[in-house]
Amino acid sequence: MIPSKFDFVRAESVEHVVQLLQDSDGEGKIIAGGHSLLPLMKFRVTEPGKLIDISRIPSLKGVRVERDRVVVGAMMTHREVAEDQIIKEHIPVLSDAARLVGDIQIRNRGTIGGNIAHGDAIADLPAPALALDANLIICGEDGMDVINIDGFFLGPLITALPENSVVTSISFEIPPSHTKSAYLKYFHPATGYPVVGVAIVLGVNSDGLADYVRVGITGSGDVAYRAKSVEQELIGKPLTEDVIAHASKLAADDGDIGSDLFASESYRRNLCSVYTRRAISSLLI
Repeated sequence: MIPSKFDFVRAESVEHVVQLLQDSDGEGKIIAGGHSLLPLMKFRVTEPGKLIDISRIPSLKGVRVERDRVVVGAMMTHREVAEDQIIKEHIPVLSDAARLVGDIQIRNRGTIGGNIAHGDAIADLPAPALALDANLIICGEDGMDVINIDGFFLGPLITALPENSVVTSISFEIPPSHTKSAYLKYFHPATGYPVVGVAIVLGVNSDGLADYVRVGITGSGDVAYRAKSVEQELIGKPLTEDVIAHASKLAADDGDIGSDLFASESYRRNLCSVYTRRAISSLLI
């Protein structure tokens, strides 16, 4: 469990990061909190020739509201995301999910940018990111660009992030003011990783009908996904027990559900349904 030899350099700015990535000829890897990258290096799944530390770039911190979105700096730690008042007020499901990431040491060092950009199928934050229609703001060789979260996750540890690019911040849609949200997960007891994690943002109008539904699911397969079948089944309907139960049975339909030593495919499919139903029901109490 010893990584191969590598060089280490601390970047001074976002532009410096991009230049260092270009100069590394594909051998450079960005390190922030390190909780995603270092385990892979120890097992020699990845062997970068150079680590580029971005932890001391001030522009990668902070939270602000821009029009109808909340913009969160990529270097915000899970603890900072969980405790930030702007996030709690406007997009509390993100705060709820960040509060459940790993353990206290991971939350103190791990970052929101790393959690999402790494493309790990068992990361927590992709679920609320999908439910909040997140945009990743990146800087690369051609300057600044924006990538929507829909389609960003291509496979295990594979994303649509261009080569020699760095995520600088993530913006999240602010849902209508009458909505409620929740993040629930069934997790590995030793690590806290979700076997299934479900993020729900739900709005009910004055007639008692669902008029806003967003569902993001992580942990159950190769990539996190939007459970659009559930959303379509609920929208415009009264949220009775029967309607919720029927819609929740569709929770696995939009994902490529996986199987491993911890949980079979059929078990994960059932968990997707159970935790979607629980998350929805928790908002109607």
